[in-house]
Amino acid sequence: MEERELMEYQEAISKTLGDTYQRLYELPDPKLPVKYPRTPGYRPPAEENPYNAWYWRCDIKGAPSGKLQGKTVAIKDNTCVAGVPMMNGSRMLDGFVPDIDATVVSRILDAGGHLVGKAVCENLCWDGGSFTAATGPVVNPHNKTRMAGGSSSGSAALVAGGYVDMATGSDQGCSVRVPASLCGIVGLKPTYGLVPFTGIMSLDVTLDHTGPLARTYDIALMLEVIAGYDDGLDPGQPRDLHVPEYTSLLTGKIENLKIGILKEGFGLEISEPDVDKMVKEAAGQLSRKCGAVVEEVSIPMHSDAGHIITAIYHLGSHRMVFEGGGFGSSGKMYYDTTLQEAFLRGLKCHSNDLPSRLIAKYLHDEYNSVFYGKAQNLGRVLCRAYDEALEKCDVLILPTSPIKAPVFPQQNVSLKGYLERAYVNNKNTAAFNVTGIQLFQSTQASVKDCQLE
Repeated sequence: MEERELMEYQEAISKTLGDTYQRLYELPDPKLPVKYPRTPGYRPPAEENPYNAWYWRCDIKGAPSGKLQGKTVAIKDNTCVAGVPMMNGSRMLDGFVPDIDATVVSRILDAGGHLVGKAVCENLCWDGGSFTAATGPVVNPHNKTRMAGGSSSGSAALVAGGYVDMATGSDQGCSVRVPASLCGIVGLKPTYGLVPFTGIMSLDVTLDHTGPLARTYDIALMLEVIAGYDDGLDPGQPRDLHVPEYTSLLTGKIENLKIGILKEGFGLEISEPDVDKMVKEAAGQLSRKCGAVVEEVSIPMHSDAGHIITAIYHLGSHRMVFEGGGFGSSGKMYYDTTLQEAFLRGLKCHSNDLPSRLIAKYLHDEYNSVFYGKAQNLGRVLCRAYDEALEKCDVLILPTSPIKAPVFPQQNVSLKGYLERAYVNNKNTAAFNVTGIQLFQSTQASVKDCQLE
């Protein structure tokens, strides 16, 4: 550009954008409410943290009555709890303290829940292992040489180990279901938009889900509390969202329920035969002892779901992380600007601490926008394939993780070995983040529209 043209642009930018941003800076930033008193808490020492599953301990009591009265709850550490440090498994947020309560946090407290701490999650929630958090590996309560699964690793370990009654998790590919499976508890990824993601750090708006983990039927009780419309703060939710009383639906009666054994969920390249065998035997028990109708169904496109979600991850997470400070830059949602600022500062100071796949994306962006769009288009085709199968049966059964809880990678493992160990568990779960299925609209839909592990 010529000198004159540069000066004109400088003047235009200074006047138009300068005045606008200055005024925006001066206006108060709307905040989500913080209703209940709390103290900052503390980082627990090793003797109080045998699974390394606690990131932070706190003591926040909710309402004096409600559905969760007497229940202790851990909150996954990608979720804002005002006044309590939040790290999201990454050094980029080390020292950050939110000033808002996420919607699910407020709902748990309003229902009488007792928050007793933040649970460790994997580095920016980007993998299905339990060894990438900046605070160190989370071990499986049943066998400390093996992983708890991720990215809601701490949440699952604390529930399985009996430290809390229930916990929150988030799930963009496997992160509630796999750790629940590997730790032997119940985990539920709700259908897309059923539970608001407001105040939780995102990976991709189209994949984000948050859901409960528990040892028992408390899973239904917690879902009743956290589900529901969030006054337009979550763009994935319709206004007419219907939330049934899930606990009243737990009759145990499944006579004539049609159960489909998903053929493509078994016999994968990485599948362990005893895992496949046990799942099929358990499904057979539902027929022999409970009167359900069990038969095999085939959805060939299930095998391509991993490829579809990988493309969405790469560009979607790039937009969320690098461009939007963990919240992106589009959609009529609630933006936690304090968290955005903290993360973007950390990104400049600790970029070497990004998960390996995000680093790869940062270094190589060519053609990814086209593949993101194609993957989203194929996601609708994938959704129709599951819808067609669910017209013939009520429930699909397949192994959550095709393998048993893996051992931790050795020290100084190669990048190839590191990535294989971190992302091996989502082969059967990722499809259901792409499809989102449809929202709960009736009692019948509540049976088929969630994946319960």
